[in-house]
Amino acid sequence: MNYLGETISLGVAFSWTIAALASEVGTRRLGVMAMNVWRLGLAFVVSCPFMWLTMGAPYPVYASTATWAWLVVSGIVGYFFGDWCLFNCYLCVGSRMGQLFMTLAPMFAAFAAWMMIGQTLTWAAVVAMVVTLLGIAITVLGRDDHHHVAVTLPLKGIVYGIGAALGQGFGLVLSKIGLDHYTGDVPAVELAGVVDYLPFASNMIRCLAGTLCFWGWLVVSGHGGKMRESLHEHKGLACTILAVFFGPFIGVGFSLMAVQYTAAGIASTIMAMTPIIILLPSRWLFGQPLTVRGVLGAVISVVGVSLFFLL
Repeated sequence: MNYLGETISLGVAFSWTIAALASEVGTRRLGVMAMNVWRLGLAFVVSCPFMWLTMGAPYPVYASTATWAWLVVSGIVGYFFGDWCLFNCYLCVGSRMGQLFMTLAPMFAAFAAWMMIGQTLTWAAVVAMVVTLLGIAITVLGRDDHHHVAVTLPLKGIVYGIGAALGQGFGLVLSKIGLDHYTGDVPAVELAGVVDYLPFASNMIRCLAGTLCFWGWLVVSGHGGKMRESLHEHKGLACTILAVFFGPFIGVGFSLMAVQYTAAGIASTIMAMTPIIILLPSRWLFGQPLTVRGVLGAVISVVGVSLFFLL
């Protein structure tokens, strides 16, 4: 089939859109902490049988202490800090704007790779950063009653959005370091048979770290009872299951499949279209206004993301 990779990539973008919308609804009903305990905990549980089928054990085999350390830190930065910011951003300004701010993640990942693993920060990456920032600026800036430039979103929502992208970007680079360690842990004779599943095993460790952090926060803050209360919030739990299915399960799995059938840059660009795809569903589901400035800003931000992969 022609354009199979591109078709899968577009499906991934829609899958992540559904996950974002379901996460917004689930967060409003369960709260940020309980939602993430359920979401990451379920992702971890689903990973166990998958690991058993693919790697012969329901846990990340071969992983050394160094691998665990890097991936746990990645889970804390990416899932705990990053998702805490993202889901609070959903509460403040909605999933549509949250996904727009997530277009900053490649920029932060580029900075993290430059700082931590010595990757070159190219002029193309700088251009992509500027274009992405321009798209977000067009969306969040407007004019006040005195015709002065003003921020049109709550400052707290903007801070949460930037924090979410920061967590994902730095968490991604930490994951790469952990995955590189993991690849080195596997015996050479076994590597060919399990190399495709190492990212899933790595993500399992990250999910465990994130789950324990969110659970620990609930207990320390004296809100552990929220998990028991959440059992009676059926719509919130249904949205959580939907978010897990279309996010870590379908979204991540098919994103890996997409790059097998088309160039990684093309796949990444198409998959980054979530901020555009989510515009109409947000209008229908949540009544969020659809403006020319909002659409233009989302398109420019996605173009900026695509430049990271295509230049």
